[in-house]
Amino acid sequence: MRDLGPLFVALSDPVPGIRETAAVALGILRDSRACTTLATALNDPEARVRAAAVEALGTIARAESREEVERTLADLDAGVRTKAALALAELGDLRSIPALDARTRDPEAPVRQAVAVALGRIGPEAAFAALERLLRDPVDRVRREAVLSIGRSANPDHLVPVRRALHDPAPRVRVAAAVVLGAHRDRGSVPLLLDLLSTPETWEKPALLVALGRIGDRSAVPALVSYAEHPAHWIRVCAVHALGEVGVPESRSVALEHLRDSYWSVRGAAAAALGSVGTPDDLTPLLEAFRDEHPWPRRGATYALGRLGLSEAAPRLRDGLKDPAPEVRLAAVWALGNLADDGARDDLVRMLYQTRPTREEEPAGAPAPDGRVTSDAESRLFDAVVQALGRLSRGLPDPLIQRSLVDARERLSEEELDRLARLPVPEVEVDRPAPTLRALFDIALPSSADDEDGG
Repeated sequence: MRDLGPLFVALSDPVPGIRETAAVALGILRDSRACTTLATALNDPEARVRAAAVEALGTIARAESREEVERTLADLDAGVRTKAALALAELGDLRSIPALDARTRDPEAPVRQAVAVALGRIGPEAAFAALERLLRDPVDRVRREAVLSIGRSANPDHLVPVRRALHDPAPRVRVAAAVVLGAHRDRGSVPLLLDLLSTPETWEKPALLVALGRIGDRSAVPALVSYAEHPAHWIRVCAVHALGEVGVPESRSVALEHLRDSYWSVRGAAAAALGSVGTPDDLTPLLEAFRDEHPWPRRGATYALGRLGLSEAAPRLRDGLKDPAPEVRLAAVWALGNLADDGARDDLVRMLYQTRPTREEEPAGAPAPDGRVTSDAESRLFDAVVQALGRLSRGLPDPLIQRSLVDARERLSEEELDRLARLPVPEVEVDRPAPTLRALFDIALPSSADDEDGG
C-alpha cells in the first residue's frame, strides 16, 4: 500500500504550485484514502489548488465525495466550477442533477458547457428538460454539447429537439445533430438531412452523408450517388462509405468505379464498401487493390475479402500479415480469423508471441511530432490475434494455438485482462460495449476457463 503521507503534507505547503501538484498526484493515484484530505483542499485560497482537488475527487470517483463536489459548483472561480461539473460527470450520481441544473444559467459559458457534458453522462433522460434549455444557450459550444448529451438518451421522443438543431445557425451544432441522428438511425430526420445536404455549405456535408449512411434509408441513394462524384475527395469518401452502408445495387457499381479514384482515401472507402455490397465476382478487383501504393486501399480490400468470406483469397491475405503498414496487418489478422484459415495458424501464433499487449492507459493513437495523429492499429494487434486464434480453434481445439493463448494470458496481469479489448473496425459497434480482454481469452480457451472455475 502506497504511503500518501508526503502528499498529504504537500497539500499544506505554503507554495501554491506544490499544493496543486500534490492534488494532481493524488488524483493520478486514485486512492480513496485521499478523499477526506482533498475535500479539505476545496477550501484552499488558491483557485488552481481547488480546481486540482475537485478534479482529483472526480478521478477517484467515490460516492461519498458527491456533496463536497456539488458545493464546489458555487465556487467564485469559473475554472473551479467547470472542474466541479466534470467531476460530477465522473461520479455519475443522479442526485447531482438538481445541482447541475441550477448551473445551466451560470454566467460563464465553459461552466455551462461542462454542465451539459455532465448531465449527458449522468442521466440524459432525467436531465432532458435542463439539456433542452441549454439548446437555447447563446454560445454555440454549449448548444453543441447539449445536442450530444441528448443523443445519449434512449428515449426516441428526445430526438425531436435534435432534429430542430439541424437548423441551428452554427455549423458545429448542425454537425452534432447529424451525428446524433445518424447514431440513432432516425428515419424521421432523413428529409431534413437531405434538405440540409442541398445547401451550398460544404463543411458539414461529410457528417450529413455519414448520418444518411448510418440510417440506411433508400430515399437517400440518389443524393449519395450524386455526391460520390463531388469534386472534393473528402466528400466523395463519405458518400462512397455511406452507399456501402445503405447496401443497394447502385452501391456496388459506385464502389467498383471508385476503386480507380485518384485519391487513396476514396479508393480505400470503395474497397471497404465492397465488403458489404460486393459479390464473389469482385475477387479480382479486390486482389488488384493489394497492389495500391497506399495502405488504405489494401486495408479496405482486406476487410472486404474477410467479410465476403472468399477463402480463395486466403494466400494473399496471409501475405498481408507481413505488410509494412500496421493497418493492413490488423485487417489481415481479422480477415483470416473470420475465414478460420488454418493456413494462417503458424503466422498468427508467431505474431502472438512477438506482439506486445497494450496497457489500458496507453492512448490508441498518439500525436506525431508534425501534429498528425498516428495509426492506432499497432495497439489493436495483440487483441485481434487473440480473437483470430480463438476463431481458428473454435471447432477442434488445436494444441499449438491453445498453448500459445495460455502463454499469452500468463504474461498479463489481472488489471490488464480486465481492460476493454481493442479490436479491428468490423468488431466495433457504437451502441455495444467492447468485451474485455479476459472475455476474449475465455472464448478462445473455454476448457481452460471451465477448469479455473471448477478449481
